[in-house]
Amino acid sequence: MVEVFFSISTRQLIRRASFDSVKERMAAIAAFSRGWYQHCHPFDWTKPADEVLPHTPK
Repeated sequence: MVEVFFSISTRQLIRRASFDSVKERMAAIAAFSRGWYQHCHPFDWTKPADEVLPHTPK
């Protein structure tokens, strides 16, 4: 789930913005994180586990 969060934050914040300093960038990431957690909801999985997980031969 951490990878999903970083992927979304990269697409929605990092690539769309321009920052003049590291401090400004860190403040934007903190604001994004606060907003994310205020409106968070569970992810809806589109595939069942048996389609995602590798099958082991018996």
